[in-house]
Amino acid sequence: MNKKRGLAAYPYLLWSLLFIVVPLIIVLFFSFTKKIDSQYVFSLENYQKLISPQYLKVFGRSLLLAVISTVACLVMGYPIAYMISKMNVGKRNVLIMLFILPMWMNFLLRTYSWLAILGKNGIINTLLGYIGIGPLNLLYNDGTVILGMIYNFLPFMVIPIYTVLIKIDSDLISAAQDLGADRRILFKRVIFPLSIPGVMSGITMVFMPAVSTFIISSLLGGGQYMLVGNLIEQQFTNIGDWNFGSAISIFMMIIILISMALLSRYEGESDKEGGALL
Repeated sequence: MNKKRGLAAYPYLLWSLLFIVVPLIIVLFFSFTKKIDSQYVFSLENYQKLISPQYLKVFGRSLLLAVISTVACLVMGYPIAYMISKMNVGKRNVLIMLFILPMWMNFLLRTYSWLAILGKNGIINTLLGYIGIGPLNLLYNDGTVILGMIYNFLPFMVIPIYTVLIKIDSDLISAAQDLGADRRILFKRVIFPLSIPGVMSGITMVFMPAVSTFIISSLLGGGQYMLVGNLIEQQFTNIGDWNFGSAISIFMMIIILISMALLSRYEGESDKEGGALL
């Protein structure tokens, strides 16, 4: 039996080696080297460039927009997931399908659709024109970029929270109600603590793509807002500096891993507290 399990793990190990370990080693190699006379020599210059003010500003803006969009998705997504979880099975399956359905469409097309809605000749400005207002400049600002992030990543917040909420044992809720807990206490002491794993998963799934996105900021920001994802894309496609682009990628990977570690630690502490409250 153990031998069969070992054989079954080989394809997974081979896949991980070819598509995770090897690419990561290549990126690490480029990040710690510099090309001189067609040869790669060890250098820390790529990481030293990261601390320059112009790049720190890009990192700060990327983190700020990612945090804002993540918080906005949480504030909007949790009530949505909670309301859906309280419906009967047929209705909630339909509503969750409606959330998943836009994700079947290409990410680029979903983002492009906002140009037709918010553009000077878009739907909103056309409607405002009928009442003598506009055209308004609704594109190419931080608010539009955040709107694009929320629109694209909101399902990643709703679905994990919804999945946890529907698995909460109804006996725990009934017991709390029998002990005199009103709706506010029930949510604060029972439902929310038990839903923390879903909240943490949602935060992780929204923050990671938000902090590294480049399509949303390119289209809805009009190229005026350089984020980390745009900076990495620029280094690989336009400038051709793979070494510096790799260093930025490793730096962002470290930030994301630290964020995930902190969230996982908080999730573990929350699970203990939730159990104590119950």
